[in-house]
Amino acid sequence: MRMIVLAAGQGTRLRPLTDDRPKCLVPLAGKPLLEWQIETARAVGISDITVIGGYRADQLAKYPVTVVPNPRFETTNMVRSLFCARDFFGDDFVMSYGDIVYSPSVLRRVLDSAEAIGVAVDLGWRGYWEQRSDDPLKDAETLRMRGDGSLAEIGQKPKSMDEIQAQYIGLVVFRSGGVRIISQTYDALENDSGNNPFGGPRSLDQLYMTDLLQGLIAQSERLGAVAINRGWVEVDNPRDLSVAERYAAAGGLKEV
Repeated sequence: MRMIVLAAGQGTRLRPLTDDRPKCLVPLAGKPLLEWQIETARAVGISDITVIGGYRADQLAKYPVTVVPNPRFETTNMVRSLFCARDFFGDDFVMSYGDIVYSPSVLRRVLDSAEAIGVAVDLGWRGYWEQRSDDPLKDAETLRMRGDGSLAEIGQKPKSMDEIQAQYIGLVVFRSGGVRIISQTYDALENDSGNNPFGGPRSLDQLYMTDLLQGLIAQSERLGAVAINRGWVEVDNPRDLSVAERYAAAGGLKEV
């Protein structure tokens, strides 16, 4: 098993902290986000870590990771970044956003999933979102699950809390079957000129990871929900960082 970390973005919402460093090197409780991820990966036996770099990527060279550049980081989004590391997918890999921190128990739960595509979803999201946002409904995304444990919807704009059973955290495991599915889907999108994939508003260059996951659901592919209850934080803006600091200080990065 290997880990691929998406860390090419410019982190503009965290400025001025990202004026001189990539977002994944912003410190949380005195330690860069990437160091938290490396330590967590090692705690569950993962030593093969690839980081997709873009903005200020030269600063990643001192870490024990393989750095793969996204030379178009200024004009592309997460799906394009992920496929910059296609040669590193192997048979199985876990994908992580570069601006999240999670406990070893959360990562272990994801790795223990037998799903071809296993998506970590936080059942205890709401209290956390209420700290991060004055309007959790506006800031959250839809996530609905079926009785068989698969995802029915992800990443859309919710009209009510009834459409949100959990929240996607940016951590997904792809087994061999899942690697094949996303690779074939990506190739098909490229061959279709990358225009408005899955009938959505964004081109392939601008596709979010949730766009890809929702597109797979629309194609009747099974995405397994890996349910967790907290044990993670996201650092996307100064308020997030302040909340995350409180969680870290209180030992709140452990899963409930």
